[in-house]
Amino acid sequence: MSGHGRFPDERERRWQNPEAILLDIGLRPHCTFIDVGCGDGFFTLPAARLVGEKGRVYAVDEDSDAIDRLNGKAALEELTNITSKAAEAEETVLCEACADIVFFGIVLHDFKDPVKVLMNAERMVRRTGRIVDLDWKKEPMELGPPLEIRFSEDEAIRLIESVGLKILDVKDSGPFHYLIIART
Repeated sequence: MSGHGRFPDERERRWQNPEAILLDIGLRPHCTFIDVGCGDGFFTLPAARLVGEKGRVYAVDEDSDAIDRLNGKAALEELTNITSKAAEAEETVLCEACADIVFFGIVLHDFKDPVKVLMNAERMVRRTGRIVDLDWKKEPMELGPPLEIRFSEDEAIRLIESVGLKILDVKDSGPFHYLIIART
């Protein structure tokens, strides 16, 4: 989802370090990572570098132009471990029980049906894997999407638990975001 709250990489990097976030959630070499609502690759590209040639990254976004930009950046870096798809997350299951991490990078509030998206994530994650939601705090601030469409931490937790996932950890991720890690 390249809509609400997405900024060019330079500006976003000032307050969000994708490599540090990905390492913090346990992304390692050889992992399989799925970036749902990937935009043009703010998290996808660093994930592909981190998992290495023997790892795999899947990326999905409804914005085909964003997917084209992602593919162009990946080609420039000669990253061959990314499979991208322009599609709605509500209608997309990229694999069955293949992912070590299914990741939502500041997008869960943007989906038309976040419950269906989370159910799809549950299908894609391994039994030992994690589903991670990084999202905007529901606080007034100049950055990000309108306050009324954001999920508070409690709202996001209830949503995630409503599909049968178990919360492992909830914490701040910088001044503007929270991070929720869940498992099946």
